[in-house]
Amino acid sequence: MSLISVDAAYRLLLQDAAPIGRMEDLPLSQAAGRVLGTDIVALRTQPSFDASAMDGYAVRSADLAAGLTPLRLIGEAAAGRAFDGAVGAGETVRIFTGAPVPAGADAILIQEDTTVEASGRIMPCATVAERQHVRFAGVDFREGDKLLPGGCLLSPGAIALAASGGHPTLTVRQRPRVAVLATGDELVLPGVAPGPAQIVASNGFGVAAMVAAAGGEALDYGIAPDDSGAIAARLDQALAEGADIFVTIGGASVGDHDLVGAVFAERGVALDFWKVAMRPGKPLMAGRLRDMRIVGLPGNPASSMVAAKLFLAPLVSRLAGRPERPLTRNAILGAAVPENGERTDFVRSVVELADDGTATVTPLPRQDSSLLSTYAHAQGLLVRPPGAAPAEAGQPCQYVPLD
Repeated sequence: MSLISVDAAYRLLLQDAAPIGRMEDLPLSQAAGRVLGTDIVALRTQPSFDASAMDGYAVRSADLAAGLTPLRLIGEAAAGRAFDGAVGAGETVRIFTGAPVPAGADAILIQEDTTVEASGRIMPCATVAERQHVRFAGVDFREGDKLLPGGCLLSPGAIALAASGGHPTLTVRQRPRVAVLATGDELVLPGVAPGPAQIVASNGFGVAAMVAAAGGEALDYGIAPDDSGAIAARLDQALAEGADIFVTIGGASVGDHDLVGAVFAERGVALDFWKVAMRPGKPLMAGRLRDMRIVGLPGNPASSMVAAKLFLAPLVSRLAGRPERPLTRNAILGAAVPENGERTDFVRSVVELADDGTATVTPLPRQDSSLLSTYAHAQGLLVRPPGAAPAEAGQPCQYVPLD
């Protein structure tokens, strides 16, 4: 296959990707960050009674409108403890925030606007309007109101709203299951002393973290040696375990020991593309085998992470049913950049945000595709289109945030 543009590869990858239909019920304590599967409606009215919005005194507004005269204190109401009685003419009840407004009262006189006489009577220092400082029943929502739409991301606020509406559990979309397999004889796990020609495997952990951040469930398939049978066995395992995406790291190029492409061909994987006109990340492939999607990431650490950010993360997010957001944002250059070659360049960069929200993107000095330290310290990827002319600091640009 010839090189495909980044835009074309992105469209092919996502053109028919739809949220998975599997649902599960989770308690509220486990539902944050998940995607709500169905609309939820309020099972109760909030608040279910007229409540005080301030500390003060429950009064009849008409009493104060007739003249500021002392009121007889007849009781107290606190949150969780209502006053059992009614407020009559010339009477008041001490009340605290959240307490039910007693029968007969129609406003709250805040405590700062009162004095307490030696006799214990309450002297108003200001008038109040009817319903002033009262949160009336149902002001937040009423039983039967739609609280949250299906498909929304369950933020902390959404979780709190669902709880207030009386829902102890929520129906959410299951997370896409993503099998992550690193390949290569040279790899050992962290904590294992590498041999003379070996390195510590790092990409799989970064990719798994990116899958989780995008709303997926990463399945650790470990490390496969440079052996076609071992790679094929992991592919069969992913099919048997119902993985939605099978991700390989490394072995996607064309060297004698790059076996992933050959295994995919032998197993009947239908490739949508192989090799993308981008830097870093050129040896990237994507396709599908039956209902399982396939993503083959390059082996160089920064290449793997960049390609996963640009392609794998959006695919996982789409399958998870998460609300979509633009991949790139507008910014200005923080330093001059040279002309670009024939591939889209994703330059690991520092991003500084001004008080007005303007982003300034400055490339980091070292851009070798093997350097994880550069990727880890970057906040964004400056996007340099194919054939882009040299640009000076202060000129507009686009970048991919790495948050």
